[in-house]
Amino acid sequence: MNLKRRRISRSSLIRVGITMGDPSGIGPLIIAKALKIIDKPARFYIIGDRWVFSKSLKICQLELKDINFIDLNNVNHRYFRFGKIKSEYGRASIEYLDRALELIRAKKIDCLVTCPISKKAINLAGFPYVGHTEYFSSNFNNQDLVMMLLNNKLKISLVTRHLPLRDVPSTLTQDKIYKTTLLSYKALKKLFLIKEPHLVICGLNPHASDNGLLGNEEERIIKPAVKNLKRIIKYIDGPLPSDVAISRTYQKQYDCVVAMYHDQALIPLKLLSYEIGVNLTLGLDFIRTSPLHGTAFDIAGTELADPSSLIAAIKLAIQCTLNLRRV
Repeated sequence: MNLKRRRISRSSLIRVGITMGDPSGIGPLIIAKALKIIDKPARFYIIGDRWVFSKSLKICQLELKDINFIDLNNVNHRYFRFGKIKSEYGRASIEYLDRALELIRAKKIDCLVTCPISKKAINLAGFPYVGHTEYFSSNFNNQDLVMMLLNNKLKISLVTRHLPLRDVPSTLTQDKIYKTTLLSYKALKKLFLIKEPHLVICGLNPHASDNGLLGNEEERIIKPAVKNLKRIIKYIDGPLPSDVAISRTYQKQYDCVVAMYHDQALIPLKLLSYEIGVNLTLGLDFIRTSPLHGTAFDIAGTELADPSSLIAAIKLAIQCTLNLRRV
C-alpha cells in the first residue's frame, strides 16, 4: 500500500474513529488487539458498548490506556452472547455508525474505520442495507460511492458491488464504469500521491468476450466508456480479460484494476495477502476504511480473531488522511 513512516507532531495527530461493528462479532476483540499492537501515532476514539469491549479485553488479557471510548451502552448485558445474530445487535451496530457520522460532521474525528457488521442482523433490525457502502450512500444521498479493495499487492475498484451475478450485466452502464474509474484515478492521485496513475479496465465476459463471441457487453458498454475516459486519463487500457488485467497489475504494470463485479476482485485479493486486505470507500468527504472480512461469529468471543486486516485499515486511514492534507 506504499504507507511510509513519517514523524507527526502531537498537534497534528490524526483523530481516528473506530466503530465496534456488530457487538457479537469479532469487532471488539480485533480493536483491542489492534490498538495494543499498532505503532502509528494517532488519537483513537472507539464508538461502541464499553461493557462488551471490557469483556473483550479480559478475553485477550489486555489493558489499554489513553483510549477515548464513546459508550452508547446499547447492548443488554444480561442476555449478551458472542457469536449470535440478533436484531438488537444489528440496531446497535447502526447506532455506532450514526454516532460516528455525527462526530465526522462536527469535525471531532478526521477519519473512520468500521469493524464488520452483520447484514442479516441489521436487516432484522429494519435497516435495508447490504453493507457499509450502501449505508453511507443513503446517509449522504450519494449513489456514486466506490469500493476500492486493496492489499500490499493490488488495488481493485468495483463497478458493481453486492449483487446477484445474474443481475450484473443488466446493471452495467457506461456511466457507472466512467464514474468508478474517474473516482479511482482521482483517489490514486490524492490519497496515494501517484502522479500519473496507470489503470486497466476488466472485461465482463471470459476473454473479454473474444471479439463478441462470448457476449457483447464489452463492445456495447465497456469500450465506449474507456474511449471517453481516455480524454481525461493518459494511461488507461482495456477492456482486458480479468485474469490478464489482474496479473499485469500484480506485476506492477498498472496501479489499479477496475473490476466489473464483486468476486472478480475479491478472489485474487484474498489469495494474495488476505490477512492485510482493506476496503476503502471512495467518493466521501472523509477517509473511511474497514477490514476485508466479516463478523466471524464462529470465533467471536475467543482469542482466535486476527487483527491484521484492521491494523492495515487503521494505518491506511491515517496515511490517506495525511496525504489529503498535503494535496
